[in-house]
Amino acid sequence: MDALSNFDLTALLPFIAVGFLAQVVDGALGMAFGVISNTMLLWIGVPPAAASAGVHTVETFTTAVSGISHALHRNVNWTLFLRLMIPGVIGGICGAYLLSNIDAAIAKPFILAYLAGIGVYLLWRSFRYPPTMREPKIVEPLGLIGGFLDAAGGGGWGPVVTSNLLVQGASPRTTIGTVNTAEFFLTLTISITFITQLGWAAFTMATVGLLIGGVVAAPVGAILAKRIAPKRLMFMVGVILTITSLFGLWNAVMR
Repeated sequence: MDALSNFDLTALLPFIAVGFLAQVVDGALGMAFGVISNTMLLWIGVPPAAASAGVHTVETFTTAVSGISHALHRNVNWTLFLRLMIPGVIGGICGAYLLSNIDAAIAKPFILAYLAGIGVYLLWRSFRYPPTMREPKIVEPLGLIGGFLDAAGGGGWGPVVTSNLLVQGASPRTTIGTVNTAEFFLTLTISITFITQLGWAAFTMATVGLLIGGVVAAPVGAILAKRIAPKRLMFMVGVILTITSLFGLWNAVMR
């Protein structure tokens, strides 16, 4: 909490701007807050575990506001929510506890390559839209894997869960709203787990800025998810997923 004693609004503004932009994208498309925020924190030299803890602490608040907004706009499929949330929390606890014992960097390039491929496929599907809408069948394993990767790798819930549900034929609007709402319980669990291990050291000036920008932007994403046409939503998800996955893959390979 020492970083908060030297409060400087000017220093906060860039982080507020990043938090706002990241949450607008995340709330509208169901992914990218963790990727954008975590990348920025790592870029300024924050250790991976502390960066992941800081981002998840911020996301506890932003996903709460975002989840409420999505629920008010009727963007949530509550049956799908329960099927995702419970295994997601279990996976998140495992990932947070095992972060220091398992080298997630080994599997990360393969996961990113897979997600980039999913992104390209979603782009292709968006041009052939509207496809036949179907209830997704593979849900609980996605929640478990998404929760684990989100904690252990500093991000992954939105890209893994949202993209795979869309591939199975789920509605873009309710998928995005449901994944965002379930993410609150995931980030709360991961944050508590990290705090028991790292204390409050990760709650820096940067995370305060991300928190302010993210909370302000959270209702905007829910409105956009409701109003943007499904075809355009799927296309935008494909673009964001492809770009962020290829960027992460490039970084992982170049290290």
